[in-house]
Amino acid sequence: MSTTSNYTVTGMTCGHCVASVREEIEEIAGVTSVDVTLENGAVRVVADREIPREEIAGAVAEAGYSLV
Repeated sequence: MSTTSNYTVTGMTCGHCVASVREEIEEIAGVTSVDVTLENGAVRVVADREIPREEIAGAVAEAGYSLV
């Protein structure tokens, strides 16, 4: 069973920012898909388990950005 979660990330300004956020979230165990949109900061995470918001926030922080 997969779960889909949506978040908003602030501070991204370019394609490199998007790639950094995506790569950090993809490293979380159980994540199967990550879509990041630069224009509105939207992040969609699909995983095969429930991932705590704090875990996503930590990955985003590792990339240098903030989860709203």
